[in-house]
Amino acid sequence: MTKKELYTRVLSYFRELHPEVTTELEFGSVFQLLVAVVLSAQCTDKRVNQVTPELFAHYPDARTMAEADEAEIYEYVKSVSYPNAKARHLVELSRMLVEEYEGEVPNDFDALLRLPGVGRKTANVMQAVAFGQSAMPVDTHVYRVSHRLGLVPSTADTPLKVEKMLVKHIPAKDLARAHHWLLLYGRYVCTSRKPHCDKCELSDICPKKIENSKLQ
Repeated sequence: MTKKELYTRVLSYFRELHPEVTTELEFGSVFQLLVAVVLSAQCTDKRVNQVTPELFAHYPDARTMAEADEAEIYEYVKSVSYPNAKARHLVELSRMLVEEYEGEVPNDFDALLRLPGVGRKTANVMQAVAFGQSAMPVDTHVYRVSHRLGLVPSTADTPLKVEKMLVKHIPAKDLARAHHWLLLYGRYVCTSRKPHCDKCELSDICPKKIENSKLQ
């Protein structure tokens, strides 16, 4: 199977499985999405969704959060991973948004990267989810599934290399959805420790599954 045929098969399967797909994070505005994505780093969406309702009830936008201090934000986010750093980043990015962008989240990729606590993955999520642009955020799920399905070679050993490879082979119109397809598949089917191969309809083309079968 050629690389083109592989991508065609995988993307066709996901289009049928999840024709409409988006983030599982809950939010009511672009700013709230940004906060949720920052909080989700090395943390589950489920946990983030448990803390953001109360957080957003008190700090619904950049202007209100900019007036808070780290200790106040920490009390609402202390159950997520790295709460001290994230509380600091949320206050700092809110103040930057107020001071430089009139409280609005910029849609420019480089401008997003300037915000405290925002890395390439977070900026790509904002581009894809908030602004409907063609972007491929690569988290641990996307990274793992892309390798397991053979969409990227073993030499693609960094998130950036995986991102570039996926962007090269996935049509621009599918990029944003493809991120969610791969992420959700990694979260619920092609899991890290015990992948549910019996539930995977791509197992016949999965290099990892084929390799394991030969060893049996």
